Amino acid sequence: MSWGTELWDQFDNLEKHTQWGIDILEKYIKFVKERTEIELSYAKQLRNLSKKYQPKKNSKEEEEYRYTACQAFLSTLNEMNDYAGQHEVISENLTSKIIAGLARYVQELKQERKSHFHDGRKAQQHIETCWKQLESSKRRFERDCKEADRAQQYFEKMDADINVTKADVEKARQQAQLRHQMAEDSKADYSSILQKFNHEQREYYYTHIPTIFQQIQEMEERRIVRLGESMKTYAEVDRQVTPIIGKCLDGIVKAAEAIDQKNDSQLVIEAYKSGFEPPGDIEFEDYTQPMKRTVSENSLSNSRGEGKAEPKFGGKAKGKLWPFIKKNKLMSLLTSPHQPPPPPPASASPSAVPNGPQSPKQPKEPLSHRFNEFMTSKPKIHCFRSLKRGLSLKLGSTPEDFSNLPPEQRRKKLQQKVDELNKDIQKEVDQRDAITKMKDVYLKNPQMGDPASLDHKLAEVNQNIEKLRLEAQKFEAWLAEVEGRLPARGEQARRQSGLYDAQSTPTVNNCAQARESSPDGSYTEEQSQESEVKVPALDFDDEFDDEEPLPAIGTCKALYTFDGQNEGTISVVEGETLYVIEEDKGDGWTRIRRSEDEEGYVPTSYVEVYLDKNAKGAKTYI
Repeated sequence: MSWGTELWDQFDNLEKHTQWGIDILEKYIKFVKERTEIELSYAKQLRNLSKKYQPKKNSKEEEEYRYTACQAFLSTLNEMNDYAGQHEVISENLTSKIIAGLARYVQELKQERKSHFHDGRKAQQHIETCWKQLESSKRRFERDCKEADRAQQYFEKMDADINVTKADVEKARQQAQLRHQMAEDSKADYSSILQKFNHEQREYYYTHIPTIFQQIQEMEERRIVRLGESMKTYAEVDRQVTPIIGKCLDGIVKAAEAIDQKNDSQLVIEAYKSGFEPPGDIEFEDYTQPMKRTVSENSLSNSRGEGKAEPKFGGKAKGKLWPFIKKNKLMSLLTSPHQPPPPPPASASPSAVPNGPQSPKQPKEPLSHRFNEFMTSKPKIHCFRSLKRGLSLKLGSTPEDFSNLPPEQRRKKLQQKVDELNKDIQKEVDQRDAITKMKDVYLKNPQMGDPASLDHKLAEVNQNIEKLRLEAQKFEAWLAEVEGRLPARGEQARRQSGLYDAQSTPTVNNCAQARESSPDGSYTEEQSQESEVKVPALDFDDEFDDEEPLPAIGTCKALYTFDGQNEGTISVVEGETLYVIEEDKGDGWTRIRRSEDEEGYVPTSYVEVYLDKNAKGAKTYI
C-alpha cells in the first residue's frame, strides 16, 4: 500500500490532507496548553484555599490547633498544599514534554511538507513543459504535412496545364519537394520529442511522483505516531503524580484517624480548669428572726496596733475573708448621704440668701446599721484582688504574675513563663561558653584576635544571665505559691473552707469560697452574707496605702454655695471649679474632689457638670 501508486493522480487532495493533519496537531497542542493553564489555576486556587485557612501566627487560632481535630485539619491543609504542588508538576511536565516538543515538531513538519510538495510541483511543471513541446512539434508536423500536400497538388496542376511554361512547372516541382522535406523534418522532430515525452512521463508517474508521495506518506505517518506518543505522554504525566497524590490523600486519612476525642476533652479540661472546688450548700436564712449580725464601730476604725477585729455573724456559715476594697471607698459607702439632696435656692443666686442653703440635718446612723446595709446591698461587692484584676484587664494591662487568671490557668501560664526563661538562660549560657572558648583561642593565638575585645561582650552576656535568673526566680516563687495553694492533682478531696494557712501567708490569702466569672473573663470572689471575718487591722491599712485615688471623669462648677455638714458631704463655694469623680447615680448626689485628700458628695442641682467624653464610662449631660 503506497500513496505513490494508489494515489498517483491525487496530488491536490494529498496536499489538503497533510495540511489538515498539521491543523489537528496544532489543535492538540492548544488543548494541552489550556489543560496546563487549568492545572496552574487549580493549583493556585488550592494553595490560596490552604493559605486562607492556615492559623494566623501569634493569634488565638494558633492555640486552638492543640486539639487533635484541629491538627488533623491543619494536616489536611498541608496535604492540600502538596496536592496543589502535584498539579503544578503536571502543568510543568505537560509543557516540557508535550507542548514544547510538539511545537518544534510542527515547525519541522511544515518545512518538510513544503519541501515535498515543492518537489512535486516542480515535477509537474517539468512534465507539463514536455507536453507542451510535444504538442508544439505535433502541430508543426501536421502543418508541414498539409503544406507539402498543397505544394504537391499545385505542382501536379501546373504540370497538367499546357498553357504553363516549363519554368513555372519546374518552380512548382521544387516547391513541392521543399515542402515534402520540411514535412519529413517535422516528422522526425515530432517523433523524437514524443519519445522523449513518453520517457519523461514514465519517469514522472512511476518514479518521481511515487517517490514524492511516499515521502509525504512517511511524513504523515510520523505525524500520526508522534500524536499518539504525545497522548501516551499525556497519560503518563498524570500517572506519575498519582502515587504522590495518593500519599497526600493517605496523609489526610491518617490525620483523620489520629483524631483522639478523649485527648481533646482532656485538653479542654487543661485549658479551662480553674482549680476551684464547687460551692457548698447554701444555708437556710430564717427571715422570721431578727438579723443577729452586729458590728461595732470600732471594728472598722480601730488603730493599727489594736490587733485583729473579729466580728462574728449569725448562722453556721463557713469562715470567709472581708472583701477588701479601698479604705476611702469603703468609708464613702458607709458614710455617703442616704437622704434626698436639698433643692437649689429659689433666688437666682445663693448670695441673696443670708446664710445660703443648708444641707438637710439628719442624725448619724449607727455605724453597725451602715455596715449591715453595706453587707446586704446588691450587687455584692467583690474582693479587692478581684476588683484590681478586673480594673487591670479593663485598662488593657495583664498582671505580670497572671493574678487575673484562675489558679490552674495561672499555674500553667507561670510554668510556661518559667520554661521560656530557662530556654533563654540556656541560650545565653551557650553564648557565654562560646565567647569563653573564643577568648581562650585568642589567648593561645594572639594573631587571631585581641582577647580583651571580648570582655565587654562577656560581661554583657553575664549580666543578661543574671537578669534572666532573677526573673526566673521571681516566676518560680509565684509558681511555688500557686502550686502550694492548689489541691494535689488527681485527688478528689475538696478544699477546706475558711482561710488558707495563716503561717505561710502573713497577709490575707483568700477573699471567699464562692466565686463567679466576671464579664472580662477573669474570675472574681464574692463576699457571702454570712461569713466569719478575720482581718488584722495593720494589714488592712497597709494593703491600701499605695492605692491610687479614683480618676477624675470631668469637672464641675458650683452654681450655689453648699455647706456640707452631713457625713460624706463636702462644702463648696459659688463659682468654685472642682473635679468630678463619680456621676449622679439617680439619688441626686454627685461625688467631687477638691484635692487628693478632700472629696465628698454635693447635690447635683448645685453644680454644673462637664464630663470628659474620653473618660471611660462618662456620659454627656444635656
